[in-house]
Amino acid sequence: MVAGTMAAGTMLAGVPALAADPVKIGLILPMSGPFASTGKQIEAAVRLYQQVNGDSVAGRKVEVIVKDDTGVAPDMTKRLAQELVVKEKVSVLAGFGLTPLALSAAPVSEQAKTPMIVMAAASSVITTKSPYILRTSGTLPQSAATIAQWAAKNGATKMYSMVTDYGPGIDAETVFKTRFAASGGSVVGDVRIPLKNPDYGPFMQRAKDTAPDAIFAFVPSGEGASFMKEFAERGLAKAGVRLLATGDVTDDDILPAMGDAAIGTVTAHYYSAAHPSPENKAYVEAFRKANGGLRPNFMSVGGWDGMHLVYEVLRKTGGKADGDSFVAAAKGMSWTSPRGPVAIDADTRDIVQDIYLRKVERQDGELFNVEFDKVAAVKDPGKGG
Repeated sequence: MVAGTMAAGTMLAGVPALAADPVKIGLILPMSGPFASTGKQIEAAVRLYQQVNGDSVAGRKVEVIVKDDTGVAPDMTKRLAQELVVKEKVSVLAGFGLTPLALSAAPVSEQAKTPMIVMAAASSVITTKSPYILRTSGTLPQSAATIAQWAAKNGATKMYSMVTDYGPGIDAETVFKTRFAASGGSVVGDVRIPLKNPDYGPFMQRAKDTAPDAIFAFVPSGEGASFMKEFAERGLAKAGVRLLATGDVTDDDILPAMGDAAIGTVTAHYYSAAHPSPENKAYVEAFRKANGGLRPNFMSVGGWDGMHLVYEVLRKTGGKADGDSFVAAAKGMSWTSPRGPVAIDADTRDIVQDIYLRKVERQDGELFNVEFDKVAAVKDPGKGG
């Protein structure tokens, strides 16, 4: 009886043939290569979302098709996006581990009018490259602005900036310098580290030689362990230099293995596995149970919330997934995530979220990013937020 009612309603809507069609999500992720941890975390969260919430919504089954772009070849990402749209007939493109990869797929999204949900890549500019792009991860300026203001209020007057040399790093550097200077601080030096095959040692020594109060740092998810190792080995902490960073540096996926060198590091970011909310406690427990004890990181929550956005949009549209309907329904949408309250900015299609100040501490024998303060409802400063 319910099925018959749904079918009749669909015929009245004028799309009887599409009602039973699945909503296909083309999930493009680095499942291999140097950034494979990003792909692993996002795919695990996407699978968990469907395990918890089912694989159907608004009368349509939701199918996920995963493609590995290896994380280093924008041309491959673009080709995969084209194949997913043309051959697989996906309704939504999603994933995108790094900024260059997301930017390469943006023209495909725009030309095909296919919604594109960025679950990881963090440069401000991404959502401006197609009117069909939405983001459920975060931007580097959100974290960089927050840590800059905290640093200036907490004893840092001379800082050295160290960022990876690509879109998010340049965003982070620019916003950090601007906000730190506006708060009365001084950046005494800076360096941009190559994205491919970085050797952090010489750059760390150069920073130490300038005798700053603290270092501001950003490196991509998965690179934090190497960065932290060189910070310790070059003796910066012993020289009285504090490490203040975006949350990518103390990524929850690799933090447990960093050792005592990470203790005391202060970061600003939008998610910690130690976030003390009922929603997050349930999320962490379910994620670990489904993935052999693996701790979820901030990339995972971008995947979880990306799926939540898809499901809620489909509920709102009654199952319609064309680009214009999808984006119109997503604009202004808000919900409670494992990370806390989030919303999709109606003007920029970017995420609005709380940014937390955290310090690495040992709890119950494990290292965690323990939150001690927050700035609520942060819009992307890279777009004037």
